[in-house]
Amino acid sequence: MIDNVQALVDKEKEAMARSRRREREMGSFDYGSYHTLEEINAWMDNLVAENPKLVSKITIGQSYETLGSGLQRRHRHAIVEDYGQDPSVTALLDKMDIFFEIVVNPDGYVFTHTSDRMWRKTRSINIGSDCIGVDANRNFGAHFGGPGSSSDPCSTTYRGPFVHSESEVKAIVDFILDHGNFKALITIHSYSQMLMYPYGYTDTLPPNANELHDVAKRAVDALESLHGTKYTYGSMISTIYPASGTTADWGYASGLKYSYTFELRDTGLHGFLLPAEQILPTAQETWHALLTIMEHVRDNPY
Repeated sequence: MIDNVQALVDKEKEAMARSRRREREMGSFDYGSYHTLEEINAWMDNLVAENPKLVSKITIGQSYETLGSGLQRRHRHAIVEDYGQDPSVTALLDKMDIFFEIVVNPDGYVFTHTSDRMWRKTRSINIGSDCIGVDANRNFGAHFGGPGSSSDPCSTTYRGPFVHSESEVKAIVDFILDHGNFKALITIHSYSQMLMYPYGYTDTLPPNANELHDVAKRAVDALESLHGTKYTYGSMISTIYPASGTTADWGYASGLKYSYTFELRDTGLHGFLLPAEQILPTAQETWHALLTIMEHVRDNPY
């Protein structure tokens, strides 16, 4: 239980205001602060403009409130800086493309800035209910409607009226299936400090569970090596809780044999209100884990 949530929200807003002032003075993007969707989109456009040979931007669909759902190919700042300098990153990008969807739920993200900081669902209207939105991570076509999802539109884990009902979810599904050659799918959430692989709906393990487990162990070891942050790892149902209709389970069922879910810092002291000063160390350590997974995918794509 977090005491005085509003005080933490107010502190976060003050930090964002200070960050904007620094950005105006310095003329650079502050990676150690939270940002609005507008600021994130401007940053993406700038990154593409500055690195046209490495980075491209793709619109894969529209959110319910018609905000663009955009992907960037090979964009993460460290990747751009390290290409040609870090042999591992260079070898990775010479062989594979990496796609990042920076904000999966843009409508919900905007709502957290304008109205309810703790909002987690989409902003679609549920017919017959005054409650808004669907939990996008229960809306995928992987044992949809199973354990760990709710049929109640007012629940935070409401799965939606049908599979892929949310435009944000359908955009991801269609893009991956139309592409046809994805090898891995990694989703990043908070909080709990966990790295998980399928399944969320059953305690039966996937056929390559030993490989997934070994890669997860190496990834969390790499993460811990930087700041000493400890993660637990394992199948989703055994590590956190039952969940059906998840991104990771759908990815695995769709042939992406490396399908993982991160739950980032912390373990509950701040919960969803992680202080801005922890953004950079969280990103740095997570990058170590991501690079470990991506290197394994590069060397073992099939």
